[in-house]
Amino acid sequence: MSAILVPVIVLGVIGLIFGFSLGFASKAFAVETDPKVDAIKEVLPGANCGACGYPGCDGCANAIVEGNAPVTACIVGGSSVAEKIANIMGAEAGDVVKQVATVLCQGDCDKAKDKYVYTGLRDCRAQNILAGGSKACSYGCLGCGTCVDVCDFDAIHIVNGVALVDKEKCVACGACIKVCPKGIIELVPYDNQVVVKCKSNDPGKVVRQNCSIGCIGCRICVKSCPEDAFSFENNLARINYDKCTNCNICAEKCPTKAIFSSITKVEEQVQ
Repeated sequence: MSAILVPVIVLGVIGLIFGFSLGFASKAFAVETDPKVDAIKEVLPGANCGACGYPGCDGCANAIVEGNAPVTACIVGGSSVAEKIANIMGAEAGDVVKQVATVLCQGDCDKAKDKYVYTGLRDCRAQNILAGGSKACSYGCLGCGTCVDVCDFDAIHIVNGVALVDKEKCVACGACIKVCPKGIIELVPYDNQVVVKCKSNDPGKVVRQNCSIGCIGCRICVKSCPEDAFSFENNLARINYDKCTNCNICAEKCPTKAIFSSITKVEEQVQ
């Protein structure tokens, strides 16, 4: 019996000694943290998405307290979190514009042509290696859903061959932007209701051959915008969101409907 009890007692004593030693060491060598860091961590959303450019919410909180990041660093939290952090830091939050990811392509299976049938790995990056993908438009969404796979918020889905973002679920973490091999996902202001959903820099004639809903460079939007919110570069119209007032004139005038308008969509649903 003693042959069993003695080892058990010895191990128990050793365990207690190690336990007390670790407890003492944790207090003796503890690194004091700024209480502001803990306070900021409490108000951060805890998504640990890295959209702020720092390793998780802990890294973001430390960077803000150290002065290496602004109080508006957390894109996911938006203005409400920025204001709380500003109060903790004794600073002004300023104007924080909520943004959402937007796929700048509408060339779905019905509107865009293919140059070959892709049957490989369902990954946009893999498909893109094969002659730029199956789409005839070299700037078009490949529709394999790699962006869907990396979204932790269920905010993006493939609909008829093209990725679509649910702006109510999107937290602008940027994961989909980083993974898209075509670079056609960008952040746009949440409140903006008109977007040029095309990234093609091809001449209008080439765009027409490949996709029925691409920007053909007619510049009608540039000429008709009363706020001078449009510019034209590399065969593509672009919106200055700081000037755009969502008047919807550009979307109504666009001959190919490359300018997406949520205003028009709502009107169509009402009718």
